[in-house]
Parts: sequence; structure tokens; C-alpha cells
Amino acid sequence: MSTFLYKLGKSAYSKPWYFIVSWIALLGIVLAILGINGIHVTSDMKIEGTESQKVLDQLTAELPEASGGQASIVFTALEGESLNTPERLNAINEAVNEVYKLEYVINPIELAAQAGASMTDAAAQGSQTAQGEAAAGSTQGAAGELPPYGPLMIDGVPVPGVMIASDSSVALFQFQFTVQQMSLPEWVPDSVIDAVMTVEKTGITALPSDSLSTKPAIGSTEAIGIAVAAVVLFMTLGSVVAAGLPLLTALIGVGISVGGAFAFSNIFHMTDLTPVLALMVGLAVGIDYSLFIVNRQRRMILEQGISAQEAASRAVGTAGSAVFFAGLTVIIALCGMVVIGIGFLSAMALVAAVAVLANVLVALTLLPALLGLVGERICSAKARTKNSTPSGKNPNGFAHRWVSGVVKGRWAIIVAVIVILGAAAIPAAKMEMGIPSGATANFDTTARQSYDAISDGFGEGFNGPLLLVAEPQGSSEAITMETLGALVQELQQHDNVSVVTPMGVNETGDMAIISLIPKTGPTDKETKDLVQELRSNDSSMSTSHGVKIGVTGFTAINIDMSSKLAEVFPIYVIIIVILSIIILLLVFRSIIVPIKATVGFLLSILATFGMTTAVFQWGWVHDLFGFDTGGPLLSFMPIMVTGILYGLAMDYQVFLVSSMRESYVHGHHGKESVIHGYDQASRVVVAAAIIMVSVFAGFIFAHDIMIKQIGFALAIGILIDAFFVRMALVPAVMAVFGDKAWWLPKWLDRLLPNLDVEGDKLLAQLKEQERAGNAKTHLRKAR
Repeated sequence: MSTFLYKLGKSAYSKPWYFIVSWIALLGIVLAILGINGIHVTSDMKIEGTESQKVLDQLTAELPEASGGQASIVFTALEGESLNTPERLNAINEAVNEVYKLEYVINPIELAAQAGASMTDAAAQGSQTAQGEAAAGSTQGAAGELPPYGPLMIDGVPVPGVMIASDSSVALFQFQFTVQQMSLPEWVPDSVIDAVMTVEKTGITALPSDSLSTKPAIGSTEAIGIAVAAVVLFMTLGSVVAAGLPLLTALIGVGISVGGAFAFSNIFHMTDLTPVLALMVGLAVGIDYSLFIVNRQRRMILEQGISAQEAASRAVGTAGSAVFFAGLTVIIALCGMVVIGIGFLSAMALVAAVAVLANVLVALTLLPALLGLVGERICSAKARTKNSTPSGKNPNGFAHRWVSGVVKGRWAIIVAVIVILGAAAIPAAKMEMGIPSGATANFDTTARQSYDAISDGFGEGFNGPLLLVAEPQGSSEAITMETLGALVQELQQHDNVSVVTPMGVNETGDMAIISLIPKTGPTDKETKDLVQELRSNDSSMSTSHGVKIGVTGFTAINIDMSSKLAEVFPIYVIIIVILSIIILLLVFRSIIVPIKATVGFLLSILATFGMTTAVFQWGWVHDLFGFDTGGPLLSFMPIMVTGILYGLAMDYQVFLVSSMRESYVHGHHGKESVIHGYDQASRVVVAAAIIMVSVFAGFIFAHDIMIKQIGFALAIGILIDAFFVRMALVPAVMAVFGDKAWWLPKWLDRLLPNLDVEGDKLLAQLKEQERAGNAKTHLRKAR
């Protein structure tokens, strides 16, 4: 591998424009396809096979008019004022009618006119009876209390879909789309918001729900991380030219990979978080991989005095080999998510893996081509002069003193790191999974204001209605009006049920649709318990009425998604552990190193989840990170972060420990090989870690809470793994084992291929060629 990469680097350096033009052409093709196909992303994160998705699919097939997504608008008056004035009531009524005229919005009046085609007369009558009771204010909960709300009435006629609080300070407009929100064209939510905003001329505030809010977007805060990365690159490489190359190559790699994902988003399912994640990972690894190669080239020029061309070729052959295997590790870790079988998660992982692959190829081909244009200017005259003087070489710098101290106090360091990371991991035991909603949005957002207004005026459960589908347990039975009415009455008496409304029965009478609003919020444990109770075939409701109940709706979908992801997470961790041991066994040809690296990663990932739970669920130092309220962690975040952090942690493992192995192979033994290898690699690994943390941290200050959580988890995870595990725990453990760390059974040594990550075969071949060349030169002179 190293010999092939050496030749590739030499070719790219000597013929730079072939490679540069090729990459620019590829970027142009991607942009052209993007211009033709456009961008097609969705917020749909469904998981096939879950109970809620099965019910939704059934509704879509049999009663499509009942399977669409729900949304809501809250109308509020100023403090001390009322909505119950003729002008304001008419304004609300006009706004509601405008919404019902929009395409993709179900008009309940038209639906009622068509009820005979899709519902039995008995079910329609039951629905009308329930509406009449609500209008009279007689619908009661389990405690027998009258609800503090009722339908909004104008001239004795209820406005369809609108309820008003008893103090007339807030009204709730709930309506349904013909399809799920994630399948709506972008103009539909915008048109809904434009229609309802007309009420503001009468002094009413209209607050769209979270389902109508804008989707996650890439903002200006991400540039902060790139700016920090630029500063670190300049400090590490010592020149603007050298520092600019990793940034340039990373941006090109990200442009091709993320642009390509957008360009082909019309032929595969891509969520709106997918390109954000690919951008995060692509920028981080792209900068780091190029940094490793440029830093190795500069070291060879300054320390060995060879030409820039030869140094670039050797850097691609040696550091490039480590880049290749480090990138391969990240790609394998990401592709491992496909095994789990969750569609949207597989798409996210594959797009991120393509971003890593693009940046690996860019680092191995485009970077040496750009180095060919820069030539000997990669090292300034000042840097060459400084390195040639004794004062310019400091073998006893901070890194040397640090690793010497770590090796000396290795047992104390091992215990300290385990205790610190173990303490940081404690909050992870209380980690709750979910999908962030309006309840966790910032106070100044319309999504949060809408959520709070609904909770105050009607109850928190109105933010997450459930859709129930009741079917007879016997195949030949039908659901009668009496059965439906009795079921609705029993549901209404449940302690955690606020409102139950029958929506109808299909023509054959084998499916009844019921809307149920819990008293508790969408992410509360009590709501999850209610959903599980309703689905149970052994519950009193199912057995006494001879029906089986399915539950769907946005709240139920999120509950099922979180449960499914929590269920498959341990499986993915096992996959990661097995991959870790196999890959590191191949790379380092050692038994101890893979086990030690895997244990270190598990420590860092547990500490990462603990810190993320403390900050985003418990709300620790929330002001520092720009959010107001803690809440559940993003349900797919643990799997995604584990895969990415594993790959990136192995990057540092490969670069740091391969340097120690290189020292061991070249004659340093025991603690000396640990110290010497650390001296050679630690500076660039620290710089790479700071860059990666900076890039991820830039996403923490995005407006969307989901992007915040992923950015924070990746940033804190890299910080923990790089500085606690790789910079402290790794040299301490390696010092404990000494030369035994490189032990490998002879039978296994014969079976494993020699990947030559350190480039020993390449360097030996180059030295042999150099000796042969010198011999020929002496022979010619002798003649």
C-alpha cells in the first residue's frame, strides 16, 4: 500500500494539473447535476415495522383521508384582552376558511358532505353527538370536572376545528393535511402561515406549531469552527500557504460529497439533517487528513533535508497510508449502521461515509498536486533557518515533559482517567431518548410560544394528539355504533385522557378511527405508558369491547422510534467492538493494542453520553450553549455519534500508536519507544483534535436543537477521547506493557497480511535504491 501511494503522490506532484483539473471537473459536474435536479430533502424519519408505522400504512391504504399529518395554530390576545370580540372572531373565521381552501389541507365541511362514501351513518352520528356535547361544555374527564375550553362559536355556529379557552384569551385551530408533513411541498406550510397572519391586524398574535416551523439549516455559526481551524493550522504549520492547503482540500471534498448528496437527493430518501451531518464529518476529517500529510512532508524537508517533491511523495506513502486506513475505519464504522436496517439512519451514515471517502481521495491525490504547485515554498526560509540551528530543535519541549511524566506516573494516570471518565458517564444512566419538540425550543421562538400557549389554555396533551384505530378481534365481526360509543366513553374515563372524539368507521365496519388527546405532554413518560396500555390486547378496553387498538400520530411515531433505536443500540455497540478489534489487529499486528484501544473508546463514549445528558437533558450550563430548556436527547444521536466518534477516535489511535510502533521497529524499546513515538506524533494529533473540536463546536450554536446536540456530543467526545484517552491513557498503558504491547502469536502473525501502515517496506526500498544509486556513482567516478 505505501509503495503504491508513494508512486501516486509522486505522479500527482510532478503532473499537478492532470489531478487538479480532474477534481475541478468533478465538482463542476456535481454542481451541474444539482442545478438540473434541484434539492429534495424531507423531515421524514420513519422506521418501518414499528406499531405506529404499521397503523399509518394501513390508514394510508384504506382511509387515506385519515392518514395525513396534523398541525395547529394558536391565536392569543394581549394580556388582559379577549379574543371574543366581533372583529377578532371574524378575523379568525376568515383566516381558518383561507387555510381550508389551500391544497393539501382537509376541509372538514367538505369531508362531512362526503361522509356517506367513507363512513357509516352511525359513526357520523356518533361524531356529531360528541361535538354537540363539547359545545354544551358537558364532556367530562375521569374526575368529573368540566374542561376549561369549548368550540369557538360565531352566531351560534361552531367554527370547524377551532377551540377557545374559557377566559377567551387563547384559541386553538387544529387541522389535518392530506399527507404527512414531511411529504408536503415547501410552499404549503408557508401558505398556511401567510393565511393566519392576517389576524394580526386586529391585535391577535398567531403562533404556528412546531410542525410548521422551518427545518434545520446550516447557518453562519459553522464558520466560527473553520476560523479556529485556520488559526490552529497556521500555528502548527507555520505559514499561510501550508495552512491554507488543508482548508482548501477539505472544502473541495465537502463540496463534492455534500453537493453530490443534494444532486441525487431526488432518487433516494434524504432527511434534512443528513447533509448537515456530512458537512460536520467531512470538514473535520478533510482538514485533519491533509494536515497529517502536509506536516509529515514539512518534517522530512526540515529534518532530513530532502527535496519538497521527494518529501511529498514519501509523506503520501507513509502518512498517506495511515490516512487511508484511518478513513477506512471511519467508513466501516458508518456503514455498520446499515446492518441495523433503519432506512433514514442508513442514508445518513452512507452520505457521511461518502464525505469521508471523498476527503481521503482528495488528501491522497489533489493535495500532492497542490503541493506540486507550491514546490519548495511549503517551508519558508525562516523555518529552514530556525530548524538548522540548535536552538530551533527542542527535544525537551512540553510534549516530551508531559509524556515522560505520564510514563513515570503511569498507574496514577490510568486510575485518574478511569475515575474522571467514569464520573462523567454517570448521567448517561438517566438518558432519555425522544425527538425534540416545541417544549424544548427557545422561549423566543414561535414553536415554543405556541407550545406554552396550548399547554396553558388547553393542557399539554393538546400538543401531541394520538390517532387510534380500532378493529374487531374477530374477523367476521363489525364495529357498531354502540361498540364505538361505549369504547369512547371508557377511553374518556382514563386518568390520563383529556378529550376523545370518534372520527368515524369505514364502510365495511371493520375499522373505527378515534382522536385522543392525553393530559400529559408528547415526551412525558405517562404518555408513553398510555400508548403501551392502549395497544395491549389484554387491556380492559380491548377485551370488554372485543377490539384491538392501534395507535399512531406524530407522538406515537416518536415514542416507537426512540424505543426501536434504544433496542438496536447495544447491537451496534457490539458491531463496533468487533470491528475495532479486527481492524486494529490488522493495522498494528498486536493483541494488546486493539483491546486497549477498544476499552479506551468505550470509556470516552460513555463519558460523552453522560456529559451530553447533563447539558441537554438536565440543562446544565444551558445559557452557555444558547438554549433555554432541557429535554430528551435526539433518539438516533447515540448510534450516530458512536459510529462517528469510533471512527475518529481510531484516527488518533492509528496516528499516535503507529508512531510508537515505528519507533519500536527502528530500535527503540520499552518506555523509550513510547516517549519517542509520542514526541513525533503528539503535536500534530493535538492540532488535529483541536481543529476537529472547533469544527464540531461551531454547530453547537446553530438554532436547531438537534444540530446543537449532535455538534456538542461530537465536540465533547473528541475532546475527551483525544486528550484524556489518547494523550494520557494510551501512553500510560503502553508504558505498562512495554515491548509486550507488540506481542502477536506466531500462528496469527503468519495468517495476517502485513499492511505496512508505517511505510517500513517503502523506506527500506528507497534506501536500497539510494545505496544502489550511490554505488553506480562511485563506479562511474572510479572509471
